Amino acid sequence: MLCWPTCRRRRNWPVPLDEPAWWYARAPHPLASLLSPIARLYGHVAVARLKRGRPFRCPIPVLCVGNFTAGGTGKTPLAIALCDQLAAAGESVVALTRGYGGTHKGPYWVDPANDRAREVGDEALLLAAHARTVVARDRQAGARAITEGPHAATVIVMDDGLQNPALEKDLTIAVVDGSRGFGNGAVIPAGPLRAPLAFQLELADLIVVNEPVGSDGAIAEGLRRSFTGPVLRASVVPRGDTEWLKGQPVIAWAGIGNPERFFRLLESLGADVRAQRVFKDHHPLGTAEAAELLALADTEKALLVTTEKDLVRLKGGRGDLLALAETSRALGIALQFLGTDGERLAELVGSALHGRRAAP
Repeated sequence: MLCWPTCRRRRNWPVPLDEPAWWYARAPHPLASLLSPIARLYGHVAVARLKRGRPFRCPIPVLCVGNFTAGGTGKTPLAIALCDQLAAAGESVVALTRGYGGTHKGPYWVDPANDRAREVGDEALLLAAHARTVVARDRQAGARAITEGPHAATVIVMDDGLQNPALEKDLTIAVVDGSRGFGNGAVIPAGPLRAPLAFQLELADLIVVNEPVGSDGAIAEGLRRSFTGPVLRASVVPRGDTEWLKGQPVIAWAGIGNPERFFRLLESLGADVRAQRVFKDHHPLGTAEAAELLALADTEKALLVTTEKDLVRLKGGRGDLLALAETSRALGIALQFLGTDGERLAELVGSALHGRRAAP
């Protein structure tokens, strides 16, 4: 659940994080009009919260990866790519994440060998496979914990936090879905935007449009007319060998922000997708759901295929959950930049680090 920015400990007005299909429908939906007064209030409070924030200036650079909308756009794959790129350049990187779906409020250093998604969240475990990772609901407290040790750090990569005013960022990257864009352009709950778009654009230093391979780049071109900073283009591509998918009967299942992108990728790689099963983003599967998937795969004589994010949530399961983990195969993905945009990103990151370190 995503709480209103005005919520307090004793007063919680939740907004469902699940994306209504009409947020991205071409035709206007009556509910959007009905909810527009609430959306205006939500947007007003979100903007006011960001404007009155007094961010903490961390002793080391902070690079933030976020998005303008609720739901999946590809933030975590970009954060992972940044961690890998920085580590290859000799930086001591620590990822900072809220740990959505986990019980740890933090600050807490993730132990990838022993922690479970129910404790630290699925995205934290994905990040921890590439860099030391700290989970903290309070990002300022998380940044302080990183700088205090026990592990040396020269740069923080914050996964999701564009609308979080607790930390001063040295570079803020917004990821945009290149297929769906901003939907109907309305603010939660009337649409997918976390705050009015014009205001959010001012929070970003650069934008990465995560678009399908072969896209005409229409959303990126549109953003270049309204955003003064760099707009880069990238696509999610499979990581590693994919020959095993060609002609393979598959039961595809996913509980991510945009499962259709995953299903389309499987089909493009030649998989014979017999059935698709969609769960809520970050959804911890129950025994009955696991048993259903196993039975369906057995009936169809098909291979169960899922995402790395979904598979990591099964870690530590028993019975049918363990069987599902052992029989499901994850399709690894990576973010591939178009043309020289990858080099451009590296230049921008390097410039941000140099500028911060050269400042008095």
